[in-house]
Amino acid sequence: MNRPSPLQPLLELMQSRMDDAARRLGELIASETEGKRKLDMLQEYRDEYQQRFLQAAASGIGPDAWRNYSAFLVKIDEAIAAQRSMVEQSRLRTVQGQQVWMNHRNKVKAIDTLTQRQRAAELRTEARREQRLSDEHAARRFNGKIDD
Repeated sequence: MNRPSPLQPLLELMQSRMDDAARRLGELIASETEGKRKLDMLQEYRDEYQQRFLQAAASGIGPDAWRNYSAFLVKIDEAIAAQRSMVEQSRLRTVQGQQVWMNHRNKVKAIDTLTQRQRAAELRTEARREQRLSDEHAARRFNGKIDD
């Protein structure tokens, strides 16, 4: 009695959806990681530029160079703020992707549990049927010996 479970198509569908959600989550994590890497690079560049500015200021620079350094630092700060915002949005999408994946995983687990319970019930029913047949056979043999 090895017939497939009626839940098997549903289980396969949910596993496929879970796999798709896992792939999407991987993409989201990669995107978040790349965003963080870009943010780190911007912050490092800002720190280096700040150091160059301080060194130039210590050596004495003119008002135009001062304005140029200051304006560029403002632009870098704006880029850093924009990248931070993108990283935060990416983090939120990753969290949502994790939730979607976990929901699909939980559904697969639930369907798998139902399938296992159904299979166990079928095995118990089959074992009872085989026991009943064995008992009937033993009773016939026993009754046959008594009649002799």
